[in-house]
Amino acid sequence: MSKILTYQRLSKEIQEKITEDMGPAVSAEIPKAVRRDPSHDRANLWRPAYIRDVEKIMHCSYYNRYADKTQVFSFYKNDDISHRAFHVQLVSRIARNIGRLLGLNIDLIEAIALGHDIGHTPFGHAGERFLNELYNKNTGRFFNHNVHSVRVLDKILNLNLSLQTLDGILCHNGEFECREYRPAPLSGFDEFDLKMESCYTDPSAIERLVPSTLEGCVVRICDMIAYIGKDRQDALRTHTINSEEIFDDSAIGRVNAQIINNLIVNIVENSYGKDYIMLDDEHYASLKKSKADNYRYIYHNDALSQKYDEIIRPMFKKIYARLLDDIISGNRKSPIFAHHIEHIKHENRFRGGSDYSLTEPNQIVVDYIASMTDDYFIDLYEYLFDEPSGVEYISYFNDLT
Repeated sequence: MSKILTYQRLSKEIQEKITEDMGPAVSAEIPKAVRRDPSHDRANLWRPAYIRDVEKIMHCSYYNRYADKTQVFSFYKNDDISHRAFHVQLVSRIARNIGRLLGLNIDLIEAIALGHDIGHTPFGHAGERFLNELYNKNTGRFFNHNVHSVRVLDKILNLNLSLQTLDGILCHNGEFECREYRPAPLSGFDEFDLKMESCYTDPSAIERLVPSTLEGCVVRICDMIAYIGKDRQDALRTHTINSEEIFDDSAIGRVNAQIINNLIVNIVENSYGKDYIMLDDEHYASLKKSKADNYRYIYHNDALSQKYDEIIRPMFKKIYARLLDDIISGNRKSPIFAHHIEHIKHENRFRGGSDYSLTEPNQIVVDYIASMTDDYFIDLYEYLFDEPSGVEYISYFNDLT
């Protein structure tokens, strides 16, 4: 007979003493967390509502995989280049700094920031684009990493996260900059589920997403703050650009430290005491121009794009087709059963939920591919097809030859 799991609690005396010493702020839960199953994950003194969300995200296995998912630059053996693990930490740090100054709930900010990219594909936005093409061709539905992040945490892993955290993750998309970020009221999970479903069926729906909390709004703008300057640092390290001098020295600056500092200052200066997050006209125009410059000089780099299109895109197509066939034929020797379906079953062994193996086959394939790290994706390709992937990594020592 298995032993019943028990969770110990602080004594009533210690709780009362801590509450008295810390003052009224210790009991504040603003905004109040709403969960699908309110009978579980009730907030207490040592694990407030949004800290529970943070810990649930950090302790799920998908969080570990951030460490080997491309942020911008694939194909490099270089530990100084950012992967997605560092990006989400940087978003969290910048957003919590702003949230602290504005009097927001920094635990909710951290939960949204750490979970916002957990549904991202291997090979960054190129991988997201390739997976969307295949998913749409086979089902007529659309794949977006922000939507899939919610699916991972709410549907696949059944973590019972708060509505506020999930909504912030869904609406985080840092590709759509705004001068003002005004929270849009959200009535509950029914409305949230409809908003999420619309993203699968309407390709323009993600452009209309607006967070329901100020905390979500802060994370959304900090997603951009975190990557603009940092991606420039990485572009220098990979010799994608030769100098930061190619970028305008505008109101927010041109280098990472300037960009982070100046945008934090401007946001706080224009948002303090208000029910929305705001940049002034000059800094908004500078942010927009800086992001456009990154696209011009970094993200649309011809050499990098060509490598994705010629090598990675065909691999996505072959892996998708093979895995779909394995699901439909019931080939239980396939890694999609052992490494994905059984893995989810194990992850959810204490959480319950529906039988994941009954999910529509294309969706299972998409869930599996999106969960992969870059290295796993390449290893899987070579395992399935018994041929080299064709991916050649740039060595640590290339610049010495």
